[in-house]
Amino acid sequence: MAASANTPGGVLVAVDGGNSKTDAAVVGDGGELLATVRGDGFRPQLDGLDTALDALSAVIDAALRRAGALPGEVAHLAAYMANVDLPGEEERLEKLLLGRGAAASVAVGNDTFALLRSAVTAGWGVAVVCGAGINCAGVGPDGRTARFPSLGPHTGDWGGGGSLGRAALWHGIRGEDGRGPRTALTGAVASYFGVERAIDVGLGIHLGEFDEGRLTELAPVLIDAAEAGDEVAREVVARLAGEVAVLGSVALRRLGLLDEPADVVLGGGILAARRPLLMDAVAARYAELAPHARLLVPEDPPLLGAALLALDHVTAAPAAHETLRAAFRRR
Repeated sequence: MAASANTPGGVLVAVDGGNSKTDAAVVGDGGELLATVRGDGFRPQLDGLDTALDALSAVIDAALRRAGALPGEVAHLAAYMANVDLPGEEERLEKLLLGRGAAASVAVGNDTFALLRSAVTAGWGVAVVCGAGINCAGVGPDGRTARFPSLGPHTGDWGGGGSLGRAALWHGIRGEDGRGPRTALTGAVASYFGVERAIDVGLGIHLGEFDEGRLTELAPVLIDAAEAGDEVAREVVARLAGEVAVLGSVALRRLGLLDEPADVVLGGGILAARRPLLMDAVAARYAELAPHARLLVPEDPPLLGAALLALDHVTAAPAAHETLRAAFRRR
């Protein structure tokens, strides 16, 4: 989606907004990387839309100041954000940013599209993000898209650091009180939070002593236990691998790409960590469900993808894309 006004400009601004941080870059139309900055996360569901927009605008303004550019000089803003999961949400945010005078034209999309563009040179394929949550989006050679709501269990989603953390606590408590099999997660969860028992973590969340959001921190604890051989933790990792593969293979099928070579880009903190047990399981599941898929874990950040999408919007020359990729790799 894109909204535009009639004001011409000179530089491009790209944004990769996540739950915990927002990165912005200022780019010339020849692919010159003029500045990058990092600010707070984009969390409209928690902070309210106006507060989230203020934080986003502050990051953009800081990037422009560092680049020595003025807000009125922005030809196009490409903002690819977590917590913007539906086309209607993208359109609303585009209009709000345009109304604030953020740029002469604005394009907003889910951050999964930036991850995809960061790794594929042809501009099409499928991306699966597994960070705090999980999401998937794909773009076909004909421009068609495939995506999922990815709003949580109530829209059929499971996966990411939040799901792993909750599973670690759930299994840890049940292994402790006898409702489930014994598991190393019991001691690992208690130790991580500095308490005697796993149930103390659950009670602490109920009583407000622990922030429930901290459960995401247990994701690597669970993967550690799985890699050490704990069967309960290994089953959770296997479930996550299955979700990563199901999302990507369904997107490929919707785009008519299941039976031909196509890139599947894997990103987000959980997948970018390249934990061997998880990644081997992901590869095995793709071999079953989408054997022609080419799995990629990019070294470049999603911010590069957002900036490349900005260059795409202004139909920059191919050399500009290569200039930008080289600039990011020199950072």
